[in-house]
Amino acid sequence: MLKNKQLLLLFLWTAIAFILRFANLDLKPLWTDEFSTLVFSLGNSFRGVPIDRAIDLSTLLQPLQLRPGAGIADVLNHLLLESNHPPVYFMLAHWWMRLFGPTEDSLVWIGRSLPALLGVISVPAIYFLGKFAFSSRLVGQCAAAMMAVSPYGIYLAQEARHYTLGILLVIASLFCLALAAKKLQQRAPLPIWAVLLWVVVNCLGIAVHYFFALTLCAEAIALIAVIWQQFHGKLPSDNSQQPNIWQFQILWRLFAVAMGTLAGGLVWLPVFLSNKYGSELTNWIVSGDRTFLDWIAPIFQALAGWITVMSLLPVESQNLAVVVASAIVMTIFFILVLPILFSALKNSLTTPDSRLGTVIFGGFVLGAIFLFFSFAYILGIDLTRGARYNFVYFPGVILLLGATLAVIFNTPTAKSQWFNLRAIEVPGKKAVVLILAMGFFSGVTVNSNLGYRKYYKPDLLIPVIRELSKVPVLIATTQKTHVEIGELMGIGWEWERSSATDFVGDVTDVTAVRKKEEVKAFDSPLFLLANQRRDGPEIAAGTLDKTLSQLERPLDLWLVNFRAPVNLEAQKCQVESRELPAVDGYEYQVYHCS
Repeated sequence: MLKNKQLLLLFLWTAIAFILRFANLDLKPLWTDEFSTLVFSLGNSFRGVPIDRAIDLSTLLQPLQLRPGAGIADVLNHLLLESNHPPVYFMLAHWWMRLFGPTEDSLVWIGRSLPALLGVISVPAIYFLGKFAFSSRLVGQCAAAMMAVSPYGIYLAQEARHYTLGILLVIASLFCLALAAKKLQQRAPLPIWAVLLWVVVNCLGIAVHYFFALTLCAEAIALIAVIWQQFHGKLPSDNSQQPNIWQFQILWRLFAVAMGTLAGGLVWLPVFLSNKYGSELTNWIVSGDRTFLDWIAPIFQALAGWITVMSLLPVESQNLAVVVASAIVMTIFFILVLPILFSALKNSLTTPDSRLGTVIFGGFVLGAIFLFFSFAYILGIDLTRGARYNFVYFPGVILLLGATLAVIFNTPTAKSQWFNLRAIEVPGKKAVVLILAMGFFSGVTVNSNLGYRKYYKPDLLIPVIRELSKVPVLIATTQKTHVEIGELMGIGWEWERSSATDFVGDVTDVTAVRKKEEVKAFDSPLFLLANQRRDGPEIAAGTLDKTLSQLERPLDLWLVNFRAPVNLEAQKCQVESRELPAVDGYEYQVYHCS
């Protein structure tokens, strides 16, 4: 009976996770990284998009077409030559694409459905890990519930990217870490099967995302913390008659895991170093001149990422009143909840049954945070700029939350008290319900495009172009890598999608059909990717001049993220004098060419 109840609860969390991750899956516009996933997963290349000349919409979007002859070899070839990511997820996504055969209408949904499904699977996965690591079904259930409703987890699951697969592999690797810690406590060697499993999982993790190496480093820190605690007698030992923990067999098998993982990771080193696009694709996280803002930004960026593990109300709404109300509610929520969580965490550390698990995952999370800040302040590589990179320790945070929620659930009255102020008392079970309810409503915020909105918002730029330009349009940008191609693809994809919904009336109406055909003939922008070389940014400006001279007038020129100086007086192009609305991800200027 108890087992059936546990399975029913787990099914409930999994169902909630499914609904929150698959609802409105194709609502948000695609952004440049997702275009990379789609193009490479289809076995296509960005190099097929012509540069330095005007192209039409169908040519720009050609790499998003399913090619019957494309195979895994094409995925590997194009990805390793044009991107800086390892191939495992893209190979899996390729098989997923072949299975469902995406069309123009279903491409976004199919591309995002695989990460969403993997995100759903992470719920039962974190349950079994929590149950095993803490020897508690309640911890497993609380971790599963938190994973199901976490707005951060939903954000990652609704992107056509590899992070949810990375999360599953982090969970698998943490299972091996928990097993190793338990064996250390028992002063027994890690089983051979566990050594092999750990090595395979770690190698797969690195082959999904290079930043998985940060997970492994954080695990090493956590393992050292467990060994130190065990050595100093701060963790109970299950077998005090055995020799001390430094016995050869224990160390040898842990060393075998480290060496096997290192060998599997070093395979990718030549690939990573030989990729000429690697530095250009990651320049955005590298700090240049260290200004005051550069020194404090990592702290606030990290805090923003941690907050969204539990709560994210519509603070990105266009309505100021909604933003203010959301910020107030979130502030009150954390003022109330944080003291309860910290108190429960301390309780978990002092309770023999949960101490080992808390030390393992607490050390893991703190180790990962230490690595992130070390990269930011020592190496000048600010990983906190990309909230998605927190995937490397996100499951550890969920497990700690699961442990603390379990403590709160078993506490008759949870007290929220700051310093010596008057304590607010809340029944423990109600406090857990409140925390999970906040997570659920935050998840709805994310999948309704009111939270974790895309940095690139072509859906806001298209109406501006349509409203302002009544003549043919050329949209131009400078190009270094496939990132800029993805930026233009975002505009092209939204243009096509909005055009498809412009006419939804009775197609038997001859006048409407003619009007539709006329608008389609007119409403077809041209695009220009002007290659920008490091040694001569003026070359891109020359390409723009040449292209303009070949096109018929009148013409509206939209320079979008164009990173080269231009002088268009000779082309008789006058800049738009009106102030136009800002659009996230797209800096633009409009010229009317007569």
